[in-house]
Amino acid sequence: MDSQITRIDEVQERVGKLPGPRDMKVIDFLDAHALRWLSLSSFCILVLRDAGAPMMTAAGGNAGFMTAPTERQIDLSLDCVDDTAVLHPGASFGALFFLSGMTETLRINGRVDRVTDGVAALTVQECYLHCGKALLRSDFWAPVEGVGNAGTIEDAIQQSRLLALGTVDADGNADVSPKGDPAGRLLHKKENAVWYPDRPGNRRIDSFRNILAQPQVALLALVPGSASMLYITGEAVISDDLEQRQVFAVKDKLPTLVTRVAISHAALQQSQALARAKLWPTQPAPEGLRAADIFRDHMKLSKEKGLDARVARAAVSVPGLLKRGLESDYEKNMY
Repeated sequence: MDSQITRIDEVQERVGKLPGPRDMKVIDFLDAHALRWLSLSSFCILVLRDAGAPMMTAAGGNAGFMTAPTERQIDLSLDCVDDTAVLHPGASFGALFFLSGMTETLRINGRVDRVTDGVAALTVQECYLHCGKALLRSDFWAPVEGVGNAGTIEDAIQQSRLLALGTVDADGNADVSPKGDPAGRLLHKKENAVWYPDRPGNRRIDSFRNILAQPQVALLALVPGSASMLYITGEAVISDDLEQRQVFAVKDKLPTLVTRVAISHAALQQSQALARAKLWPTQPAPEGLRAADIFRDHMKLSKEKGLDARVARAAVSVPGLLKRGLESDYEKNMY
């Protein structure tokens, strides 16, 4: 494929320069914000590294179905997991936690420490808030009225509005990233492959970096309001193919890059975890839990050093500045 992108500097050039230190918003423990988020969340998507390739599943239940006995450990009951086979000691994991009414998602990465007595103990290595653009683009909290289970894989591809992308980095660490778009603009099937676009985000390019190091990926696609999930695994290639980019045009804007996943496995799954989570009808966002406050506090807690980090911390300390910047970004930089 002549349009294939094979170097990380090419990706960064097209996506845009990272505005600050790469890990400025990342902490290595569960702070008060993260602990509250977990206590209220009823659903998460998990990616785990298995024999080199990522595998994905979902977990869900009542609010607070995952508990945190310490600031560096999460306990997950296997009864809450769709596919428990992916959880085994030593496996790296990435988790994406949803919270009703919040457009942001909480991302936690780490290792499975042990699985005993029906509980998986997960060690926390990274914790950070993901921006709300994916859920905003997908209008995730507005389910399709009367939506049922997608009849075919092709139906699911056309109807899906939110995608969780599971990747693995060069060191074997798993990561999961959300992507959202209107139905018909999130996934496109061509021959034996699916394509998805890259929209403006935080420019960390973690998923791209991982794909270049280890091209096997896993996808979970959701239709808001349905308990069906489309699960796809395959080998990914990054591209700037114009024809494929045009397929994903929204508001006359084309994505800068697209990714092609050659399908090795595709299946529709009925997620008991998603059904248990009862994400819809949507509840109001929890009082006092504000994305700008979480971003600010995580930046202050981050171990990043240097001039850029000091400047960033000083900037977010200005009252209201981060909130206004976040609102402006969500309004002007969606596509």
